[in-house]
Amino acid sequence: MEWTYTLDEIKSAAAAFWKTQAGKKVFAFYGQMGAGKTTFVIALCEAKGVSSTVSSPTFSIINDYDCGLETIYHMDLYRLKDETEAQRAGVEDALYSGNFCLVEWPEKAPGIFPEDTVYVSIDVVDEKTRRLKINGI
Repeated sequence: MEWTYTLDEIKSAAAAFWKTQAGKKVFAFYGQMGAGKTTFVIALCEAKGVSSTVSSPTFSIINDYDCGLETIYHMDLYRLKDETEAQRAGVEDALYSGNFCLVEWPEKAPGIFPEDTVYVSIDVVDEKTRRLKINGI
């Protein structure tokens, strides 16, 4: 599955994403630095009803947000060296918690993801446009 969106269309892209991924919980986001992974994750959190400020967990590794009866874990593995560091940081616990997990830079710890992880790539088309591919890594 693939679609293209601009920043002006990101909210509708996030809503469409959730509709196509009903029942899925763990999402691994790939893309170069500056591709818009965090920006899309913020839109996904807003679409799920997160009312608190969503920010990049680059230094904290894991941020958690309340979205009603569920929790969304937003993880950024960029600063981690390997799977052992990810496990020590609690990433694996979050991935298998049954809650929503939105993970940036999953390539830092590829072996810890559940089998049913949805792999998402975000690519830069131009300055204002991004292409999102689901399971298109």
